[in-house]
Amino acid sequence: QVQLVESGGGLVQAGGSLRLSCAASGRIFSINDMGWHRQAPGKQRELVARITAGGTSNYADSVKGRFTMSRDNAKNTVYLQMNSLKPEDTAVYYCKAKIGPFPYWGQGTQVTVSS
Repeated sequence: QVQLVESGGGLVQAGGSLRLSCAASGRIFSINDMGWHRQAPGKQRELVARITAGGTSNYADSVKGRFTMSRDNAKNTVYLQMNSLKPEDTAVYYCKAKIGPFPYWGQGTQVTVSS
């Protein structure tokens, strides 16, 4: 069984910063791509950032230059540093990992940005 546990969400004013973490545990041989997705009320879940096992990352246009994703393979953990936050970044943020052929999701962490 594989578990992904996110942490670091919260309430922040516009222009502020938050750092999300996602730790994978369980029967893990190797983790391929990992990603952060978000879902705002009434909207579809969207990809925010993704990082390969080798450390190559890419981002949604809406967060480029403000968000940075990184990973620590030794700890099976990924991070999302979010700077210059905007009210439109408000959403539940989900971690996703591809382990073998299967995708796994975390339970989500709420990020709320006040104007």
